[in-house]
Amino acid sequence: MFFGGEAPPLDMHETGSEVVVEATLPGVKPEEVDVQVTGNVLTIKGERKEQEEKKEASYIYQEQRFGSFCRSVTLPTEVVVDKAKAEFEDGVLTLTLPKSETVKPKTIKITSK
Repeated sequence: MFFGGEAPPLDMHETGSEVVVEATLPGVKPEEVDVQVTGNVLTIKGERKEQEEKKEASYIYQEQRFGSFCRSVTLPTEVVVDKAKAEFEDGVLTLTLPKSETVKPKTIKITSK
């Protein structure tokens, strides 16, 4: 559980050409999530709204959390935000952030004389 001020869990990995971030956001709709990159900091924030108020219910347990959340992490490298992709499926937000050309690994061919 991460609602009520707690940060959503996420995984981040990189390949030679991109940084991939997967954030687990159960019960959140894509339109309730805001993703920003400022410099080398990625911020994911949003809000999970309560479905309906149960006025006549007498709760035995109430563990589901509602409210806003925010998570900021430092990216391992410079990325091109304009070419980023965001997909949301089964409560998981997947961000694919292409690395800047200046930080991508370059191969140097060796020739013999």
